[in-house]
Amino acid sequence: MSIAVFGSINMDLVVRSPHIPAPGETILGSDFVTVPGGKGANQAVAAAQLGLPVHLIGAVGDDGFGQQLRQSLRDYTVDITHVQTIRGASGVALITVDDKGENTIVVASGANMRMSAAILDAVALALADCKSLLLQLEIPYELVLTAAHLAKRRNVMVIIDPAPAPQNPLAPELYALADIITPNENETLALTGIAPVDDASATAAANVLHQRGAQHVVIKRGAQGVVWSHAGQQQVIPAFVVPAVDTVAAGDCFNGALAVALHDGMLMPVALRFAAASAAIAVTRRGAQSAMPNRSEVLQLLAQAG
Repeated sequence: MSIAVFGSINMDLVVRSPHIPAPGETILGSDFVTVPGGKGANQAVAAAQLGLPVHLIGAVGDDGFGQQLRQSLRDYTVDITHVQTIRGASGVALITVDDKGENTIVVASGANMRMSAAILDAVALALADCKSLLLQLEIPYELVLTAAHLAKRRNVMVIIDPAPAPQNPLAPELYALADIITPNENETLALTGIAPVDDASATAAANVLHQRGAQHVVIKRGAQGVVWSHAGQQQVIPAFVVPAVDTVAAGDCFNGALAVALHDGMLMPVALRFAAASAAIAVTRRGAQSAMPNRSEVLQLLAQAG
């Protein structure tokens, strides 16, 4: 059995700067790199690097970036049978990373937002031998919703990363379709109106998401760890203390690793610890997909941490 990821495939244009520029401010950056990204592709690579077969469903453009993105996914052993090529530009993300490892991201969606309902046939095919489906919000929302329905009909676990933070409320049925929803702090605020600044406020926000139908709520709080809520119980999974170099795609790494851990039969607290270790390693490296750790690295960190 494998997992499926239905989501975005982008080329990341990344520049490092001493700090995140304020509105109207021009500053001099340093290193510039062009690296494959996109939340869907990142989560697929994260899972593949941990040794699990992964089907990615999505789209790239018929430009040079599209060719590069396809080849990179092949190099990471991601199955791209269901990745379409659509006329026009591939998705790109313009990313600034400061000296503290924090980042800002602007996405021009390109082919990701030009997918039609026909792509859902590919989703159905990919789900035939999958245990879980990972979804995000960098592709047309109606496709995300329908894909979640397809997964539930096949008893496939649905893991929804509500990122980027939605500008409009999510459909109530999407919460009900989510076996696991994994917002970060900004996304939690956007969804619930509650900023998860501590464990108590994170729990309050989780309760709002439960009331809307979500079963497992996992609020990702960066260096403050993860708050997991399910069936009236809450647990805090501490973050690993590591020197952060680049936080781009850390959340994607977390979701891909969580799907792998659950696929392997780990109980949720153990799976969350495994995912947190994976994300911790990722933030010590520059880049998105190039930062994803392999299984031996994650197990080594877990062993060192006891």
